[in-house]
Amino acid sequence: MKHKKSVPGETFPASALPESTFLNRELSWLAFNERVLAEAQDERNPLLERLKYAAICGSNLDEFFMVRVAGVHRQIAAGVVVKSPDGLLPRETLALVRERTHVMLREIEKAARRSLADLYAAGVKISRVADLGKKARAALKTHYLSQIQPVLTPLIVDPSHPFPYISNLSLNLAVLLRDPQESEPEFARVKIPVGVLPRFVVIGEAYLLLEDVIAEHLNELFRGREVMASYGFRVTRNTDYEFDEDEAEDLLATIEDGLRRRRFGAVVRLEVTREMPASLLAFLAGNLKLDDQDVFQLEGPLGTADLMGFPAQDVSRQRPELSFPVFTPHVPGYVGEADEDEDGVFAELQRGDQLLHHPYDSFAGVLAFLEAAAADPDVLAIKQTLYRTGDDRRLLGALRTAAENGKQVVALIELKARFDEQRNISWARQLERAGAHVVYGVSGLKVHAKVTLVIRREEGRLRSYVHVGTGNYNAKTARLYTDLSLLSANEELGTDVAQLFNHLTGYAEAEYSRLLVAPDTARSGLLGWLQAVSEQAQAGQPAWASIKINQLTDPAMIGGIYRASQAGVKIDLMIRGVCCLRPGVPGLSENVRVHSLLGRYLEHARVYAFGYGPHGQETAQVYIGSADWMSRNLDRRVEVLAPVSDPLHKQGVLDLMAAEWADTRGSWALGQDGVYRKLPGDLSAQETFMRARG
Repeated sequence: MKHKKSVPGETFPASALPESTFLNRELSWLAFNERVLAEAQDERNPLLERLKYAAICGSNLDEFFMVRVAGVHRQIAAGVVVKSPDGLLPRETLALVRERTHVMLREIEKAARRSLADLYAAGVKISRVADLGKKARAALKTHYLSQIQPVLTPLIVDPSHPFPYISNLSLNLAVLLRDPQESEPEFARVKIPVGVLPRFVVIGEAYLLLEDVIAEHLNELFRGREVMASYGFRVTRNTDYEFDEDEAEDLLATIEDGLRRRRFGAVVRLEVTREMPASLLAFLAGNLKLDDQDVFQLEGPLGTADLMGFPAQDVSRQRPELSFPVFTPHVPGYVGEADEDEDGVFAELQRGDQLLHHPYDSFAGVLAFLEAAAADPDVLAIKQTLYRTGDDRRLLGALRTAAENGKQVVALIELKARFDEQRNISWARQLERAGAHVVYGVSGLKVHAKVTLVIRREEGRLRSYVHVGTGNYNAKTARLYTDLSLLSANEELGTDVAQLFNHLTGYAEAEYSRLLVAPDTARSGLLGWLQAVSEQAQAGQPAWASIKINQLTDPAMIGGIYRASQAGVKIDLMIRGVCCLRPGVPGLSENVRVHSLLGRYLEHARVYAFGYGPHGQETAQVYIGSADWMSRNLDRRVEVLAPVSDPLHKQGVLDLMAAEWADTRGSWALGQDGVYRKLPGDLSAQETFMRARG
């Protein structure tokens, strides 16, 4: 695909900025996970939610090692000596990351143990096998022999059995055995089949960790051998595989091959239980080819991410106070059957745009739009981008129904969505079988945009309806993430989206009147708005920018913010995760404030607002979209930013930003020193939004 790229930093060069003006990307990410960890430690959160936050922390750190730490290792192996924007060499970054992650992982597991202990004290019997009575022990043994042991595969290591392959993120037992005929102990590996079986075994009212149950019954698995001891261990591998897309004749086959190769990436971390003997630890580390600094000795339980498998819903039905109160999202009025004289959602959009704030507004509002399009005989075509689809059958069903009804269905499915490749391949094949046109992404770019176009025949003419979102077409995450959805029948917006799809599927040249699209116009458009408010500030107007994104790492965009601050623009940045900008530096960023907001829901919406005068909609330009301010988003992905034009919706977005900025319950402020500090107070923006929909 031929695409026009704006030149990074062409308006605001960042190369002249000193290294001290940038914060390290990896350390900033670790600071974000520390903020999530604080939620796991916060006693204001219900107990089951604290356990969930600990599991999320563990899952986040797993992905950090699989991708980011693995990438640093790869740079070092390649002999890279180029400094990152903050001035650190890869080996220096790795040393700091190792130091921070050793502390963090211990704290995550400590938080998990505390939550499990507090749940036990609250009457939820999370037990060890040794705590069970005789009758329960007998029931457990019966359950183990019938439901667990048949799934296990013990692997012994001896001259005829080499050290086995240890799969990524697998939980294992290192078992020491004694053969009565031999003097030296033997080593065997038993993989704990988490995923195949639940992490927690339920016996009566007791919940037991699967690895404890297996360790207790190893004599049944190794009959004829004496089980001397067993110790838990867990391995993390590099999963960030690379391929030459230009050389790939069949992208689908290349991605499938990459998924197979991902399983065998180099080991980047070994976690072991602290009581493991030094000789056994050296044996494991040697076979896995790991340095001592990449070995983490922990109290356990290992694999904190798997604690997400605790049957919290079963417990909370009996003990609702242990979880967040149930929240029922507001369902838009157009959802449901259309009246005889109405066209349902299409009639609603003809009257004006709809702006939904998920999860406070139900994602059913988006699904109803797609299902109505699939069933409506006047709809001729549906075109949609799909990045992370999840398992929602309604969405897949709507697209299949549309194709089977003879409509032209175009699904642009991004096969390179990391960790969702296999699911996206499955969706692609199902849609192809239904008769849809499936496009496997775009060569050289990831399609990260969240856009749908519906073409409908009305009174002898064709009319376009569009959806542009900040989050994926994924009903499950739409209940857990905060996102925005714009549904519109605006003709100019429809024309832009139609050009976008023609550009993506047919390489047609596109010119956009309303949208900002990466990699073509998003960077230059955003920098242009920063320049525009800078000129207003220099002319004496009280200019401002209010930005809400997940990550800020791009040096040129950071340079643009610094220049706007120097011009006198007041800039509020709501950045959930990584932020490489240093706020509050005199003469550089004294007009920039940075907050990070966490809470019950994952803050995921992206908002870009620029204006002068009061923070009202009269002079504001407001966009929503899919792009963070990272080089990959602005230069190597297809992203879409759509303007919010309706005055009431525009003011609503600005009010949303103001409410989140006033939050003290889950907000942290980034200081000039690069340290995040929790804001005192208990005012929750998320609870405010829930009450407003109640």
